[in-house]
Amino acid sequence: MMYKSFDFTQKIKSRIISLMGIGAILAAVGVVLNLDHTHRIWANVLLNGFFFTAIALGAVFFVVVHVLGESGWHTAIQRIPEAMGQFIPIGGIILLIVAVLGMHDIYHWSHAGHLDKILEGKKGYLNPIFFIVRTVVYLVVWTLLMWKLRQLSLASDHSDDLKLFSRSRIWAGIFIVIFAVTSSASAWDWIMSIDAHWFSTLFGWYIFSGFFVSAVAVIIVLLFVLRRMGYMAHVNDEHFHDLGKYLFGFSIFWAYLWVSQYLLIWYSNIPEETVYFVKRQEDFSVIFFMNVIINFGAPLLMLMSRGAKRRLTWLMVTAIVVFIGHWIDLYVAIMPGVIGQPHFGVLEVGMTVLCLGCFLFIFFRSFAKAPVVPENHPYFKESFEYDNIR
Repeated sequence: MMYKSFDFTQKIKSRIISLMGIGAILAAVGVVLNLDHTHRIWANVLLNGFFFTAIALGAVFFVVVHVLGESGWHTAIQRIPEAMGQFIPIGGIILLIVAVLGMHDIYHWSHAGHLDKILEGKKGYLNPIFFIVRTVVYLVVWTLLMWKLRQLSLASDHSDDLKLFSRSRIWAGIFIVIFAVTSSASAWDWIMSIDAHWFSTLFGWYIFSGFFVSAVAVIIVLLFVLRRMGYMAHVNDEHFHDLGKYLFGFSIFWAYLWVSQYLLIWYSNIPEETVYFVKRQEDFSVIFFMNVIINFGAPLLMLMSRGAKRRLTWLMVTAIVVFIGHWIDLYVAIMPGVIGQPHFGVLEVGMTVLCLGCFLFIFFRSFAKAPVVPENHPYFKESFEYDNIR
C-alpha cells in the first residue's frame, strides 16, 4: 500500500509565515514597551524557548520509548514526533542566546558581587561559565542523538534490513540513559535555579511530566490538522485511544507530582522551602490555582470515559487545553522569581505566537521530507492489527 507524502505547499508556508510575522510584530512592540524591564523580556524568551524545545525533546522521547519497547501501534504516527524533534537545534539556539545575553536579567546567582552565604556555597555549580558549558552540552548531545535516530528511521524507507531497527534500539538505549540525567539537570539549571535558594528533589520529574504530556498534546493536535488536510487517514480509533490514554495518564502523573511536592513542603513548613509557594500563592494566586484546575481537572473530566479517548475531535480540544495549561505551568515556574508580579500582554502573546510559528514551520518542513509512515518498519503491519482491551 502506498501512502501519500505530505506536500508543504506555498499556501501552508504563507499561513505559517504570516503567523510568525504577527508574532514578531507583537513581540517587537512588547520589547519596545518593556525596554526598562529587560528581565521581563528575557523571561519570556526563556519561557517559550524552553517550552517548545522541551516539547520537541518530549516527542523524541515518545519515539524512543516505543522503539525500546518494540511497540507496534505507534509506527502509524511515528513520523509526527520525529518531525517535531527537528526543532531541538532551533530551540537550542534560543536557549543559548538566553544563557549568554540574558543570564544576568534572570538568574540572581550570576551577580557575582552580590551573593549571600547560600549562593556562595552553590557557586561551584551555579556560575556563568559552567552554566553555559552545561547548556551547550545538553543541546549538542540531544541534537546529535535526535539526528542519528532520524537518520536511521529515514534509511529504513529505502531498505527493509532489520539491522537498521537493531541500530535504532541501540541508539534509543543511549538516548534514554543520557535523557534520564540531562532532562532533570537542565530543568534544575534553566528553571529551578531562578529561585536559587530553593530546591526540590522532585522538580526534574515534575518538569519532565509537564513537557512530555505537552508533547503528546501537540502530537494529537498535529494529527488532527493533518487528517483535515487529507493525510493520516490510516490512523484509526485504536491509535486515538492510545494517545488519549497517554494524555490522560500523564496528566494524572503530573498532578501526582504537583501534589507530592506541594503537600510535603506545606506540611513540613520550613521557611526556606515554603518561600517558593508563598510567593506564588500570594502574588500569582489566580494563575497558581488555575494551573492545577486546567492541567488536572480538565483532562480528568474530559478523558475519563473510554469513548472520549476514541474521538479525535474531542481529543484535539482536550489537547489544546492541556497545551495552554502547561504553558501556564511553566509561566508559574519562571515568572515569580524573575518579574515578581504577574504581567500578561502583547509581549507574552507575541513571543508565544512567534515561537509557535517557528515550531510549526520546522515541523511541516521536516514532515514533508519523508514518507508519512515508515512502511518498512518491522512492526508496521502490527499497527493496524491490534485492539485495545475492551
